[in-house]
Amino acid sequence: MPELAEAEFFRKRWQQAAVGRRVTAVLAHRRARIFRGSNLVRLQRALTGATLLGSAAAAKQMLFRFSGGAWLGVHLGMSGELRVAPAGYRQQKHDHLVLRTAAATLVFSDPRMFGRVQFHLGALPPEWWTKIAPAILSPAFTLAAVAAFLHRRAGAPVKAVLLMQERFPGVGNWMADEILWRAAIHPQRRAGTLRPAEVRALWRECRHVARLALATIAGRSDSLPPDLNVNIPRSWLFWHRWEDGGRCPKTKAPLVRATIGGRTTCWSPARQKLRRP
Repeated sequence: MPELAEAEFFRKRWQQAAVGRRVTAVLAHRRARIFRGSNLVRLQRALTGATLLGSAAAAKQMLFRFSGGAWLGVHLGMSGELRVAPAGYRQQKHDHLVLRTAAATLVFSDPRMFGRVQFHLGALPPEWWTKIAPAILSPAFTLAAVAAFLHRRAGAPVKAVLLMQERFPGVGNWMADEILWRAAIHPQRRAGTLRPAEVRALWRECRHVARLALATIAGRSDSLPPDLNVNIPRSWLFWHRWEDGGRCPKTKAPLVRATIGGRTTCWSPARQKLRRP
């Protein structure tokens, strides 16, 4: 499932291809599940003839702002992707939303339809966007805020807590594993057992991994890498967590996988030791 940096990657892809351009046609599969809760007829009418003015990414979501007060929200789900196709592109089976411009075609493809499209008309951004938790790299993501949140979820495995979007927006499965591995914290540790130094390490690595992921996956400034993950160093846990017989990039000891908090989790027992109370 796309996470913080992947959402930024796909946002930039559409932004670079069509910002300042007018939408000449909007094609959609009317019964597609991704439009649940949205008025598709209203969406098509508002976006046809509208110009893409800008966009933003937050957590695992994207927001595209069009002229006329139209706001298009996109959540990619497990299998969704935003693509850019030539101007004459023909809509395919899984292309549930297609925006045509004179220069390019913007495509939202989602074979499994776990993603979602939301739409809003108004002068201000919609509530479902503004209520997203403060970004990990924002000043509001403080050590004190993280410590208080861990305290409130004291009995939960720290891996499960890291996936809670109300405090760690944009963190998904691979980012949570990467953060815990770098902080040398076992994913099964109860959140309330972390010592102050470990809470600080967790907070620091959340920001560090978010910053590195955005730079390597989504590119710096307005640049866009040729493909997802191409620039992620082999020294990250990222490349080894799904390998059978994978080894820790730091200790070279075998990695372990198990289900924690309902998600497949990878860690290095030689580095992330489970300290029992």
